[in-house]
Amino acid sequence: MSGDSLVAGSFVVADYAVFALMLLVSAAVGVYFAWLDRGQGSSGDFLMGGRRLTALPVSLSLTASFMSAITVLSNPAEVYRYGANIGFYGLSYLMTMVVTSEIFLPVFYRLAITSTYEYLELRFNRATRLLGTVLFIVQTILYTGIVIYAPALALNQVTGMDLWGAVISTGVVCTFYCTMGGLRAVVWTDVFQLGVMLAGFLSVIIRSVVVQGGVLQVISDSQQGGRLNFGDFDTNPLRRHTFWTITVGGTFVWVSIYGINQAQVQRYISCKSITHARLSLYINLVGLLSILLCSVFAGMCLFSVYKRCDPWTAGLVSAPDQLMPYLVMDILGDYPGLPGLFVAAAYSGSLSTVSSSINALAAVTVEDLIKPYTNMSERHLSWISKGLSLVYGVGCIGMAGLASLMGGILQAVISIFGIIGGPLLGVFTLGILCPFANSKGAVSGLVLGLLVSLWVGIGAQVYPPPPEMTRPLSLTTEGCNFNATDSFNWTSTALPTQPASITTAPVHHLDGKPLLADSWYSLSYLYFSPIGTIITVSVGLLVSLLTGGWKLKVESSLTLMKEDTTLYHLFKFFKDRVTRRTGELDLTRDREEKTGSTNPAFSDVELDLTKGSITK
Repeated sequence: MSGDSLVAGSFVVADYAVFALMLLVSAAVGVYFAWLDRGQGSSGDFLMGGRRLTALPVSLSLTASFMSAITVLSNPAEVYRYGANIGFYGLSYLMTMVVTSEIFLPVFYRLAITSTYEYLELRFNRATRLLGTVLFIVQTILYTGIVIYAPALALNQVTGMDLWGAVISTGVVCTFYCTMGGLRAVVWTDVFQLGVMLAGFLSVIIRSVVVQGGVLQVISDSQQGGRLNFGDFDTNPLRRHTFWTITVGGTFVWVSIYGINQAQVQRYISCKSITHARLSLYINLVGLLSILLCSVFAGMCLFSVYKRCDPWTAGLVSAPDQLMPYLVMDILGDYPGLPGLFVAAAYSGSLSTVSSSINALAAVTVEDLIKPYTNMSERHLSWISKGLSLVYGVGCIGMAGLASLMGGILQAVISIFGIIGGPLLGVFTLGILCPFANSKGAVSGLVLGLLVSLWVGIGAQVYPPPPEMTRPLSLTTEGCNFNATDSFNWTSTALPTQPASITTAPVHHLDGKPLLADSWYSLSYLYFSPIGTIITVSVGLLVSLLTGGWKLKVESSLTLMKEDTTLYHLFKFFKDRVTRRTGELDLTRDREEKTGSTNPAFSDVELDLTKGSITK
């Protein structure tokens, strides 16, 4: 541990106790569900919670699973450096929930599948399914390693908490309760961890509001510092964060997470009825918005406290992600236990994300890579699921070790979500919304979309966009009360003297950057996902039409039917109100609508039981 990180204070016994308590409760939940489910030995129960979860815990779990430590540490730092316009994510969350509940949920729920990639085989062919599965596994393992490592690093350097101790303890606890308790343990620990995250945020916010002298003071400080930049409606796609990049690009990224990502779909399909599943998405919206509000406001508090003296420029912290922990040690250091609560909040974020990932990886591997090729009993599959949870848990800890070597590639791995998620979203969209798309179209679209996304993503990593596109706001160290020998204002040094012109004919500029660097590669990272999706869909449609896709007869349950949408039911409800026809026909139809199942064959529980008894 370096000497300068001791300045802010370090962990005391009470803090370690709070942190350990959080880990213990999480582990206890796993043991509890393992004991509760000891009689039932099917992989369906382990991976899907027996398809009898209700809306509330599922919705909280949906919220927790992609609100990782990266949200707790990076969002406030983002607001501190670039301004509060990431609050526009609220709009993209709203659009995401509508799209998911209207388009993706009905199809997946009706098919009662365990793995979303099963759908790709039903709709296209096995090759598409395998490609999708492999992409998902790569994406998730990369992401999970980062999610374990990033907070550990940031917190270690500020609070002096042991780095590998933290990484391994979180990894082990997580793997433990995933392996023991399955999906139900994952869902209920998520609920608890969401509570811890909110508590951690609130403790920081309340304390800094008290220190600064009121909420209005924090807001006016942010206003004067130019942090409330909500009026930024610039349509330039190269600008990093504007209203458009966040609402449009953000919607694509989040739809690729909520609409098709195994970790999320697995949860809402495990609800006991489709109404519960829809409800869980909308309740989860409230959770997402409250965490967004907390993180944006925490960023404003961060700015308000350090508006005169920026610890990052002054060299007190080595990365923006450490600003939040630094603030915590600074203003909560005198209250033993509270810094521990914040660290527990950051790690809860990681735990919930990692546990979702492990459970999803196990589900996908069993359903897509083992079941189709072997003939095993449910009890064997259940044991294999548990073994896989263990293997993936260890794999993710290993990935965290790799992340420590990669260092600067954190942002790259987060954009991996856009890079891989975009084309995958495109394939599912093709399947659900375009009845004439065929397997040739799907595979070629997926491959091309992926190649283009990777090209932009890697290009952006190699040639980062110029500062006039990212527009960091000014920070100052004037008010610092220590002797800074070389304090400098980094905005003045970062801006180039004269923007390179794009009109020149040669492929390379004088400074050796390729022509594409100033346009294509400087694209806002939020647009990686839409590019992948749009290219996949358009290539897929073209290829399908050229290879005779319009002759294709697809089973209607595999595509979106008009009965699936809420709009249709509203329209029908009003039409029935107006005509007021009576008769037995209407009675039966109404009764069918109330139960919320359009297909009488899917009464969730009985069907599962008979299936189970036949295979034994």
